[in-house]
Amino acid sequence: QVQLVESGGGSVQAGGSLKLSCAASGVPYPSYCMGWFRQAPGKGREGVASLYTGGDRTYYADSMKGRFTISQDNAKNMLYLQMNSLKPEDTGMYYCAADAATVSWACSVSEVTDFKYSGQGTQVTVSS
Repeated sequence: QVQLVESGGGSVQAGGSLKLSCAASGVPYPSYCMGWFRQAPGKGREGVASLYTGGDRTYYADSMKGRFTISQDNAKNMLYLQMNSLKPEDTGMYYCAADAATVSWACSVSEVTDFKYSGQGTQVTVSS
């Protein structure tokens, strides 16, 4: 059974930073897609960042480039999202997601919201 457990959310002021973590377990693939998507109140899901665990390429939504960094620790089955220069519009619930893949290009950020597995989310609130 796949489990994704997010942590690290919180409340910060604009310009601040947060680092989200996702602990993955039970993923039945040797390599796979992992990523983050978010959902703000009253809005749809939005892909944030993603990667293929079997490679080193990362993908970002345009509005996150230069501010957010996705990374992984394969030995610990952990996924991270370092968020800097946070803005009030970054407020929302952030979800870790995973899905099967055998090639890096299948893990683009546009696909994150359709990944098969996701966690319960962690809340990020950025005040102005």
